[in-house]
Amino acid sequence: MPDAEPPTAASLSALTDQVDELLRRVGAGAVASDRSPTESLAAALFDAERALRSARRALQRAERSYL
Repeated sequence: MPDAEPPTAASLSALTDQVDELLRRVGAGAVASDRSPTESLAAALFDAERALRSARRALQRAERSYL
């Protein structure tokens, strides 16, 4: 199996864009679910949203390493 190539700045930017889209979709689902009887769903989605925000920050740090 050949060694994988490191990601390019462009591919990291594309991943960040994809995470941004997921953030939008997950956040919208969380807000829509934040009422009875789906509060537990909303809580899980808000947790996922926080994790995605953390992932976005990590990707942005990785992008900056190319500067």
